[in-house]
Amino acid sequence: MTGIHSVPSAASPAPVLQVQGLTTRFHTGSGTVHAVEDVSFEVRRGETLGLVGESGSGKSVTAMSLLNLVREPGRIEGGSILFGGRDILALSNKELRGIRGNGLSMVFQDPMSSLNPIMRIGDQITEAIHGKGRTSAAQARDRAVRLMQLVGIPDPALRLADYPHRFSGGMRQRVMIAMALANEPEVIIADEPTTALDVTVQAQILDVLADINRQLDTAIILITHNLGVVARSSDRVAVMYAGRIVEQARTTALF
Repeated sequence: MTGIHSVPSAASPAPVLQVQGLTTRFHTGSGTVHAVEDVSFEVRRGETLGLVGESGSGKSVTAMSLLNLVREPGRIEGGSILFGGRDILALSNKELRGIRGNGLSMVFQDPMSSLNPIMRIGDQITEAIHGKGRTSAAQARDRAVRLMQLVGIPDPALRLADYPHRFSGGMRQRVMIAMALANEPEVIIADEPTTALDVTVQAQILDVLADINRQLDTAIILITHNLGVVARSSDRVAVMYAGRIVEQARTTALF
């Protein structure tokens, strides 16, 4: 596949996240898996970057690498991830905890396995809010209600008391987006956020992300295997194949 590379204009804002030469490998008894090889891209505030590729192309490993969450036998073996002028890969565990959820936040593809089934939704959102620092219980509850309103959950003050099983798949995903927004991150990484949802609900979730992108000026990295999702929701696209980015372009140019 031939590369199409978009060149930012001189007026473009500086990237909020800049990835250069990222390389992540898994060393197993049967050999080395080159999951991510020399991957480079950047994203700016208010922009949605679609990271697209088939299953096994390295998209989710890239996402986990951005938060330095790769675990053995995986290892990040090269490159840099610049956020706020600092290389995430060079930070201590304490410094990383200050960035995860606050600067960079993630929405996973399966909200039912990510949410605690025996904990009320309101408690799960306020727990994420308390992670930022000193917030009273009343302030955290008010913010949880506002976040649920922002992501389009009806009657949020009442639904705080519900457990995850009382929510539909689409509503659970909205809760996950609300939790990702709890501490006003600059970048949201959405890993296949619509995979388990029907087409109508997929469109609703994509609209929620677009609203957040527009209202809060948040950068979004949208990871998907679905070209239709990319065409609908992304400003730029990076195509992954066999662990590498083989093509980058503005969405309109690529399609």
